Amino acid sequence: MSKSWQTYALHILDVAAKIARIQARGDLTQDEVLYDAALRNLQTLSEATQMLPDDLKAQFPAIPWREISGFRNILVHNYLGDIDALTVRSVIDRHLASLIDCVQTLLAADASSNN
Repeated sequence: MSKSWQTYALHILDVAAKIARIQARGDLTQDEVLYDAALRNLQTLSEATQMLPDDLKAQFPAIPWREISGFRNILVHNYLGDIDALTVRSVIDRHLASLIDCVQTLLAADASSNN
């Protein structure tokens, strides 16, 4: 039996909170351990977004769903380790908040429709 999309949505929020805690510890562009932790969590977050139903994601065209999946592939398959830390930080700073808002909205709509 597969997990519900809500489980993945909650996981996205959990991972986003972890990324915020990583950022609070310091500059991931200057600290290799923080950078590695951020990368791992971005990979996990990206994988979880792939498990959200397409019809729900379609309600949020401003979220770059396809790019999130592509970013996951870059993170997983870039074995040479030449992913730019400034780009990673920019992705987090510029896009994570809107993804969090989207996922919270999806969960809230689901909760209200089930009441």
